[in-house]
Amino acid sequence: MNRSKTYKLVWSGLLIALGVVLPFLTGQIQSIGNMLLPMHLPVLIGGFICGGPYGAAIGFIVPLLRSMMFGMPPMFPVAVSMACELAVYGFVTGFLYRRLPKKNSMIYVALIAAMIAGRIVAGAANVVLYGIGGNGYSMQMFMAGMFLNAIPGIILQLVLIPVLIMIFKKSKVME
Repeated sequence: MNRSKTYKLVWSGLLIALGVVLPFLTGQIQSIGNMLLPMHLPVLIGGFICGGPYGAAIGFIVPLLRSMMFGMPPMFPVAVSMACELAVYGFVTGFLYRRLPKKNSMIYVALIAAMIAGRIVAGAANVVLYGIGGNGYSMQMFMAGMFLNAIPGIILQLVLIPVLIMIFKKSKVME
């Protein structure tokens, strides 16, 4: 295994662990977690640092692993839907970041595109999963869950992640 793969595996493991642990900062209060989106942060960072495929794997693993270990989020439909959403976040940030010009402003472009794409996928997954469960998933539920209730987390992501990525670039943490 070459240095690059080892580097990405180590970062992936660290970010998966962080994704499992960060929600404890919200005190296991679901409404606060739904607002601050603590699992999203390491996944988005993972896409930037490790690239799209690793970012997708981190995003897919974190909610499922956390659900299996602690029962939160509930496996069906929440953790399954989140696995789809976060996998898209990790993939899109990594994919776009590698292909866009290496300007700091492009961090925001990759981040916002990932946030939009992930939410669209989560909405589609929720339509299917809630339908399987015999419940409907309305546009109001989508807008409330993916945007209105998540505004504090979205702001946190837009402020914190670009700053961290710029610091990682400057300190040569990122390849």
